[in-house]
Amino acid sequence: MLTSTEVIISEKNLILETGLLAKQADGSVVARYGDTMVLATAVANKATVEGKDFFPLTIDYIEKAYSAGKIPGGFLKREGRLSEKEVLTSRLIDRPIRPLFKKGFNSETQGMVSVLSYGDENIADILGITAISAALLISDIPFEDAVAAVRVGRFAPNAPNSGEAGDIERAGKIVINPCFEDMALLDLSLVVAGTAEAVTMVEGGGLEVPEDVLITAIDRAHEEIKKIIGAENLLREKVGKPKRAVAEVKENEALAASVKDLCVEKMRDSIRIPDKLKRQKTLDGILEEAVKQLTASDPEANAREIAKLFEHLEQDLVRTSIMNDGIRADGRGADEIRKIDCHLNLLPRAHGSALFVRGETQALVAVTLGTSHDEQRVDSLDGDTYRSFMLHYNFPPFSVGEVKPLRSPGRREIGHGALAERSIKSVLPGADVFPYTIRIVSDILESNGSSSMASVCGATLALMDAGVPIKAPVAGIAMGLIKEGEKVVVLTDILGLEDHFGDMDFKVSGTKEGITAFQMDVKIKGVSREVMVGALEKARLGRLHILGKIGEAISEPRAELSKNAPRIFQMKIRADKIKDVIGSGGKVIKGIIEQTGVKIDINDEGIVTIASSDEASLAKARAIVEGIVEDAQIGRIYKGKVKKIMDFGAFVEILPGTDGLLHISQISDKRVNKVTDELKEDDEVMVKVIEIDRAGKIKLSRKEAMKDAAKQSEA
Repeated sequence: MLTSTEVIISEKNLILETGLLAKQADGSVVARYGDTMVLATAVANKATVEGKDFFPLTIDYIEKAYSAGKIPGGFLKREGRLSEKEVLTSRLIDRPIRPLFKKGFNSETQGMVSVLSYGDENIADILGITAISAALLISDIPFEDAVAAVRVGRFAPNAPNSGEAGDIERAGKIVINPCFEDMALLDLSLVVAGTAEAVTMVEGGGLEVPEDVLITAIDRAHEEIKKIIGAENLLREKVGKPKRAVAEVKENEALAASVKDLCVEKMRDSIRIPDKLKRQKTLDGILEEAVKQLTASDPEANAREIAKLFEHLEQDLVRTSIMNDGIRADGRGADEIRKIDCHLNLLPRAHGSALFVRGETQALVAVTLGTSHDEQRVDSLDGDTYRSFMLHYNFPPFSVGEVKPLRSPGRREIGHGALAERSIKSVLPGADVFPYTIRIVSDILESNGSSSMASVCGATLALMDAGVPIKAPVAGIAMGLIKEGEKVVVLTDILGLEDHFGDMDFKVSGTKEGITAFQMDVKIKGVSREVMVGALEKARLGRLHILGKIGEAISEPRAELSKNAPRIFQMKIRADKIKDVIGSGGKVIKGIIEQTGVKIDINDEGIVTIASSDEASLAKARAIVEGIVEDAQIGRIYKGKVKKIMDFGAFVEILPGTDGLLHISQISDKRVNKVTDELKEDDEVMVKVIEIDRAGKIKLSRKEAMKDAAKQSEA
């Protein structure tokens, strides 16, 4: 039986329904908003997996080409591996869902969100969060609390109004679930997810937006989230199944006490060793000795259980040290930032390079500049698009002292790269100012917390080293949170250890003026508005400190591009001149390319782009193109070529594709009986433009050109 609930969000109905599709899943819900429909399914194995110390949850977001009335591109003509957008959206859905399963539940669980219909509402990704939450709620899977999401944006202060009847002033206004058309007018765009009580995830970016604007937008989003959660809970009341029983997680109290008695005093000092590898080596030694002693004295003890209890003890000690003593693992105070070093121009062949070091985190970042030929073509439900800016993040196993097989970029690498890319994108120059394709690669050489934000800082340094005229430097910082009861400590510039044992990961990047990217994930049931405001202020101060360090290394982009970078020149020509530059069958443009070795592109608007690694070749090609599109000017003397002889005169080409008539009376200052007495085809002659009529026909004079030449020689 079909059962549904609905709620109005931003003047449109959001409908949740179940009972028609995918009925063999533990839970299935179709969410619809306008013409956009997604199917969310949730299935969990009935058997509990023994020995797993993590929750095996997989979330996949899948876009069906038919949902947008498209046939997939490529040879196979069917959907294949997940696209970058699908991977990022899968992560987006996973993050607010994962903390809300009942503790102790560890059956393998899979959530799938399939886009069935793709409308113009720009909502399929965030609709997936609400739909999977609803599917889990009505299932027997022990999912504890409803979560929902909206996209929230702010129209830029200079955003135009739509002009429609009854439309209010939009500039500076907050908007919920903006459509594709409105996205270009926003200076802030966030995906906000949360429960009825608190916000649990935020991700998005802005155009140097102040912190108070961000908080206002999040508050507004949470109001709408509460409405959606009401509809989810109503659906659960109608068709929800009883939840599976989850065995209470019982700790071996006697073994835990033994581990504590044996290890705690040694661990107190060890967790405060500043060097990550030394700290870990010391802790590993303590654990190894404990395992030997405890397994020898207690036949029922096993190494896996001891290691788990040891980790719990380590977590308690790290958190207690911060909460009670105000001392972090590396000895810093809560607001203290690690030592920062910036190195420029490390790679001689790269167009720009930098090494950004913060504590034990290193990001080696390289910038490569290319032409429009290097743009990435993206085949998506929105249609074919082209990316002229890419930031790729790599996290090799040696960066954390591990041995692992190399694979294609995983979800973490794609997600971190997307966050860093969003951080930088808003400060890049426009194509009209800097017509280059830009690729940034961040290779993490050493990691101990916040390598994505190190990538942002390294990218800023490398861009300025490359001479890219960015609007302002960008820095990023990761914040953390330790919460025990009502007591809360916000940590600036967190370590990997603090990320692992903490309650929040809060990344902020931006310029001196404001925020360009923001990402918040929590492991608890949410954070209060007051905590978020305080964390943002501490992040702002930390960002300004890091920007100061960047400024000490390089204060502004270099005046010249690297000698290894291509040179690009752009010019706009009249539409009627495009055919002249291209020539019949591309003959003219191919000839220029063969003659000079440059790359040339011409678009339908008449923008000619010439690219070359050689300044001389670019200048030569530019001169040829300018000559082709140049218009004749009255009074100017040209060196022309006789193209055709007639009884009454000759047609002379004075510019590529531009002929003028040299009448027999204008060939010489003496009488000419026959044109062929003075000229023949392919002769080069100096002529002066004496008239251009309304039809654009050009009249030339050779005798006037000779007179002018004589006057100049006399002078």
